[in-house]
Amino acid sequence: MKKLVSLVLALCLLLSVMAVASAEDKVTINVWRKTFNLAQPDQAQVKKVQDAINAYIADKGNVQIVLTDMAGEYEDQAKLALANNEIDLLWTASWEATIGTNDLVPANAVTDITDYLPGTALYGSMAQGQWDASRYNGRNYFIPVYKDNVEGYDFMFRKELVDQFGWDITTVKTLADLEPMLEDMKNAGLKYPYLTQKTAMFYRWCIDSFDFFTADASTNFFAVDRDTNEVVNVLASEEYVAFCKLMGSWAEKGYIHEDDWTKVTTDTTTQSKDWGVSWWTDIPVNAEANARYNQEVVMTPATNRYAHSTSALGSVYAVTTKDEAKIKAAIEFMGLLYTDATLADMYTFGIEGEDFTYTQEEGQTIKHVTQSSELYNHSMWESASATIVTPLANEPDNKADLYDDFNGSAITSCAAGFRFDKTPVEAEYTACQALFDQYGFVLENGGVPADAVEDYIAQYQADLDAAGFQTCLAEFQNQYNAWKAQ
Repeated sequence: MKKLVSLVLALCLLLSVMAVASAEDKVTINVWRKTFNLAQPDQAQVKKVQDAINAYIADKGNVQIVLTDMAGEYEDQAKLALANNEIDLLWTASWEATIGTNDLVPANAVTDITDYLPGTALYGSMAQGQWDASRYNGRNYFIPVYKDNVEGYDFMFRKELVDQFGWDITTVKTLADLEPMLEDMKNAGLKYPYLTQKTAMFYRWCIDSFDFFTADASTNFFAVDRDTNEVVNVLASEEYVAFCKLMGSWAEKGYIHEDDWTKVTTDTTTQSKDWGVSWWTDIPVNAEANARYNQEVVMTPATNRYAHSTSALGSVYAVTTKDEAKIKAAIEFMGLLYTDATLADMYTFGIEGEDFTYTQEEGQTIKHVTQSSELYNHSMWESASATIVTPLANEPDNKADLYDDFNGSAITSCAAGFRFDKTPVEAEYTACQALFDQYGFVLENGGVPADAVEDYIAQYQADLDAAGFQTCLAEFQNQYNAWKAQ
């Protein structure tokens, strides 16, 4: 009996040692992500999600994660952590400040993973076009989140007003087609007939004419003309003058309120009953807007959809470590995240029964997710592939197919794949960018009367030239021409 007890104890000790050794053999990667749906995530719940993820993937590979999840301070804290080599896998985007994709590559702050990808589950989780569209200089530095990875825009209407006035929104093809509807709303006393959401809209409404490859409204004076395939000064175009005059005339007629060009409107103005028409970035399931704006809205297309240099970079992950074992572990984790629905749901929604529940309503052929947490709460677009994350309760069963169709039907831009390196003209570029708020933003939001637009643009151009605009333009043109010649 003593021998048997000793043998059992020895076996238990051996298993315990093996378990510890197994955990120690795991490669630990530090994962940083931003939360958009909460003012602040609850760190205790984040740790609980982290531990649940590690338990779930324990027998699926050689990786475990330490998860950092934060809100408003994310960019500044991530930049500091990157400098201290404290991050192995980072979430970011082309439009992010400080740590955006265009900031990280020139700073050599992200790892070239091109040669690590072939043959991995991660590489096989998306079509080749997604990897091609997210490249810099022909190399893969980023792992795109497979979502609505093309860009196009819709006119968005409050359905209550569409029903009230009996509008046929399918007849709206251009901005000018909105005028009778704007007049109806103005006469009815609506405060914001056309709501810009304090956004400079030339970049969006005129995407059919130009590829704005900087992906930044504050430098939308540089673009590729789609007809000529040449880099042009947009301020000198007929389209820009006509657009700004239209906005100026709308403001004079009372269709645009000064709150938009003085930035008084807020991100929650769209949840009010004070507006009638605005803009919406087209996505496969536009009905998502109803929940965002707390009311029913309807859309009609305003532009075509384009696959271009930044459309696949609207939400990405970057491997930032130089340690080869961690590079491979990060790619392994992302492969699991993009192919395992259970893991993708945990990473996106949290703990089942605490942060979310699965439901299946009458008529639904698959289970759906209802989120209920104020502790841990993320969305598909900043988490994992649309093909693997379970649809929300208000989303269709075939959400994954809709995303495939949506991305696959887009027009590939003539400038797709071109990346501008602003390093040679960074001082001039920054100086020009600083003038946008003074001139461009006001022009594009109706803050300049129509008859004063041309003089205002002329002054805008003069100040830009003094800041080094022509030097920047020449550099853009030289780089683009060299890229086309490759």
